Amino acid sequence: MRIKSFFTLLVFCISFGTIAQKNKEGYFVSFDKTRIYYEVKGNGSPVLLIHGFTSKGDDWKNIDLYNQLANAGFSVITVDLRGNGKSDKPHDTFAYQDDAEAKDVMGLMHSLGYKKYGAVGYSRGSIILARLLVLDKHLQAAVLGGMGADFTNPQWPRRIAFYNALMNDTTAAFAAFYKRIRENNLDQLALAYQQKGQPSTSKEELGKVKQKVLVVCGEQDQDNGNGQELASLIPTAKFITVPGNHGTAWHTPEFSTTVVSFFTTK
Repeated sequence: MRIKSFFTLLVFCISFGTIAQKNKEGYFVSFDKTRIYYEVKGNGSPVLLIHGFTSKGDDWKNIDLYNQLANAGFSVITVDLRGNGKSDKPHDTFAYQDDAEAKDVMGLMHSLGYKKYGAVGYSRGSIILARLLVLDKHLQAAVLGGMGADFTNPQWPRRIAFYNALMNDTTAAFAAFYKRIRENNLDQLALAYQQKGQPSTSKEELGKVKQKVLVVCGEQDQDNGNGQELASLIPTAKFITVPGNHGTAWHTPEFSTTVVSFFTTK
């Protein structure tokens, strides 16, 4: 029985992606020479975690999901998107345009040898993940967390407001945001360029998505629009709510349990 179970697990891992190194960290040099920091934990089918705005890959380690995925037999890949964490932070507006962040992720996953993978995004990470659903044939399943349909608008007022606030540094309504930037020693100009070059994915593009998708939002989260509306745009998507608001939902046990179940249930 043990031999049979081993081969069953082996076949499952190979079918979803290359079995990766147990633990690995380092830098991937992307298409434009920008260095992208990443970490890999565990063996098995790869699941990539994509952080949100003003965050970094390590932030995933503060929630249950990170260890639960590893304990469930997955390889967990975290990445610092360009402009964040330990990755390079180009002070060039063009460095964040034309799907640069999605290209970084695709290049990284290819360099790690993954032919198939799943991914979880939260907040702005879901915006980048939506691009991967459109651009990367190797992505098999995706969880879009903390995101509604508003990002489908290229002229999304929320995105423009953040860009203007980051460039001006004098908008009273963003006082708490400026404080967060200072306290965490974040690169304000890089953050501004991220907002300026932030991609949108059209409703027409989402309507052609064929991968397995789950949209998960907090019950009190309307920061980025309506999550159920986003799910309705994707033919293969299901929508689930968990307790909390935009800042707290992804820290709940319900969020982690829901995501792990999504990747372990066929």
